[in-house]
Amino acid sequence: MGNVSIGQLKSGERLADSVLTRRGNVLLEKGRTVTSRDIEILRAFLITSVSIDAKADAEQSVQETVSANDEDETQSNFALSFDNMVLLLKKVFNYANTGHAIPILEVRVQLEALIKGIDSYNILTFSPKRSGEQDYLYYNSVLVSLTSYQLAKWHGFQQKDWLPIALGGLFHDIGNVKIDEAILGKTSQLTEAEMEEVKKHTVYGYQLLKNLPAINEGVKLCTLQHHEKEDGSGYPFGVKGDKVHAYAKVVAIADIFHAMTSHRRHKKASSPYLVLEQVLKESFGKLDPSMVQTFITRVTSLHNGTLVKLSDNRIGEIIFSDRANPTRPWVNVNGAIVNLTTERNLFIMEVLEKRN
Repeated sequence: MGNVSIGQLKSGERLADSVLTRRGNVLLEKGRTVTSRDIEILRAFLITSVSIDAKADAEQSVQETVSANDEDETQSNFALSFDNMVLLLKKVFNYANTGHAIPILEVRVQLEALIKGIDSYNILTFSPKRSGEQDYLYYNSVLVSLTSYQLAKWHGFQQKDWLPIALGGLFHDIGNVKIDEAILGKTSQLTEAEMEEVKKHTVYGYQLLKNLPAINEGVKLCTLQHHEKEDGSGYPFGVKGDKVHAYAKVVAIADIFHAMTSHRRHKKASSPYLVLEQVLKESFGKLDPSMVQTFITRVTSLHNGTLVKLSDNRIGEIIFSDRANPTRPWVNVNGAIVNLTTERNLFIMEVLEKRN
């Protein structure tokens, strides 16, 4: 280990300590393998020297090859487990619609298997391929389940609550099986009567789950309350935040995020970063503000290295986030630093991929 000036720093060397900005934000994390872009970033932030782990550099090549192979296998296993969860959920929702018993134990086992690989799940970049628009309900439910699990963990819920909250996310929209498919699949604006019918999915869902002894009341209330708001402006009953179960508050945030970032028949997917800004606005009277803050902070905390397309169609890599403006990071575009915090006319239009 030793300090190296930026002029002597070489691509491929590994950082022994995190590099901080003058304001205390993490610019480059400990253990990162330095790239030529990183060196440009360090110069842009007027960093004069960094600490390099010489021993790690010697072992790095073999370790990275093994790690890359392991990561590819882990990602493939997670994608397969995700697809299996979707297939099971389709069967479960069909059972619920036809009056058959819901196989809760089978669902729990499959969900636990999926969650074991949750380190492969990046909320901003994970995008499973749907077989068709008709499968949106099932794919979205699994995404909401995974995101709800992550948020419960991040926000400090006890571990015993994590899986039930994930189950709440999985079942939150089960009541839609009782809604006319012609309404759910309509591409034009819903009439007032149709909108009132759609809102009933919350009550229908609770009715489908209420007599199941294998899940707790919090899970059941996720179906009933995930559209309620802190100020009482939600539905079906317009109750205020102090009457909404904590599980449902978690699921509400995950549901809004994925509903807005997913492609539907009647709308295009929105940029995850614009959606995060919308979720932040919703925290003023609509969503639990402390949970929203946790969600945005944690979702954006690991996005450095993500390749994105800006609203002017330029492509760049996220290199830094100010903790005060996590949804508007700094982006490196061909060596030029675009600070979205100050360039408010620009925004991230699309997340392309996460670089290692």
